[in-house]
Amino acid sequence: MTESVPQQTTIEGFLAVDIRVGRVVRAEPFEKARRPAYKLWVDFGPELGVRKSSAQVTDLYTVEDLKDRQVMAVVNLPPRQIADFMSEVLVLGVPGERGGDVALIAPDRDVTPGLRLL
Repeated sequence: MTESVPQQTTIEGFLAVDIRVGRVVRAEPFEKARRPAYKLWVDFGPELGVRKSSAQVTDLYTVEDLKDRQVMAVVNLPPRQIADFMSEVLVLGVPGERGGDVALIAPDRDVTPGLRLL
């Protein structure tokens, strides 16, 4: 895998990306996805409520692992249709050496769902 030099941005550009903490309240296998994935329902608190996401994290997590787990997600991207499922947020993760073994990004302690990354 070739590393590319990241393009510089401004603090305003970074702050335009709304990244918030949420808690997975429901997870199930996404049978219709082209690549192995889960359907997730993530609670972002009273302001944003529960939003759906498709996440290709099946190498490292089971449905049981995901339930009640806190995750970080981009909440201000347009929804994206994936098979018969509308993904409303982008759950963030880092791919491992094999590429498919994605580790989820989360706060290192329990925090209030809906709080924004600063």
